[in-house]
Amino acid sequence: MKIKKAVFPVAGLGTRFIPATKAMAKEMLTVVDKPIIQYAVEEAFEAGIEQIIFVTGRGKKALEDHFDRSYEIEHALQEKGKDDLLKQIQELVPKTGNIIYTRQHQPLGLGHAILCAKDIVGDEPFAVLLADDLIQTDKPVLSEMVKKFDRLRASMAAVMEVEKDQTDKYGILDAQQVEEDIFRIDDMVEKPSPDQAPSNLAIIGRYILTPKIFEYLEKKEKGAGGEIQLTDAMKTLLKEQPIYGYKFKGTRFDCGDKAGFQMANLSFALERPDLRDRLIKFIREIQKKY
Repeated sequence: MKIKKAVFPVAGLGTRFIPATKAMAKEMLTVVDKPIIQYAVEEAFEAGIEQIIFVTGRGKKALEDHFDRSYEIEHALQEKGKDDLLKQIQELVPKTGNIIYTRQHQPLGLGHAILCAKDIVGDEPFAVLLADDLIQTDKPVLSEMVKKFDRLRASMAAVMEVEKDQTDKYGILDAQQVEEDIFRIDDMVEKPSPDQAPSNLAIIGRYILTPKIFEYLEKKEKGAGGEIQLTDAMKTLLKEQPIYGYKFKGTRFDCGDKAGFQMANLSFALERPDLRDRLIKFIREIQKKY
């Protein structure tokens, strides 16, 4: 079955970026000149996703407005002959596909956020994208995962290697490599200490899941941090269905972290011909101070 729907859990408060996020959704923080969430939505549509499902909370109106038409701005840009900018904002509202919003009324974790989309997803496989995980790559990760799913017909998660002392920040895999970039998962552990981690292969924010996952999320069993963890539900799903890890090529930036967010801005800006030379000159000058 074709992957047509993608869930975006965007109900988080973004407390690590206060005061910037006091009155603004953290997903609207910009990397160069685009909100973080826009990168993820563009990745989804490029992968052939037809329906975007935002699981939101209070204070997310700016996010909803961003993916809606703004006739006043469009008219002003048209009057001034700024056709390039006009095209950019018109493309935020795809001609094909649609966007649906549903609420997560309590902050009960990633697994609970995905469960909130159950009735919209229905009985079909679907994607999950965490916008905080911004990936710079020549091969968009979700597009590659959809291709793998078409062949393997099983749930999967994007994975990458992390430093051994960082395993307590991720879901970590016990897995066997079966292809160059594919691992068959035997077990997974949510945020293990380095001495307890089965490997340094970590799950990051791209998933393709079968609807069977909802059966385990509905049990609402709390895991690490007292939250309903997606990793725990996937671990139980492993007893019935295979799950694979796709080791992508590229650089992942944690935009939920202040340093990671700044790194993403710098790296993506350096890709831009209109910014690169000035930035390189600035970096060389500022290095001398530190």
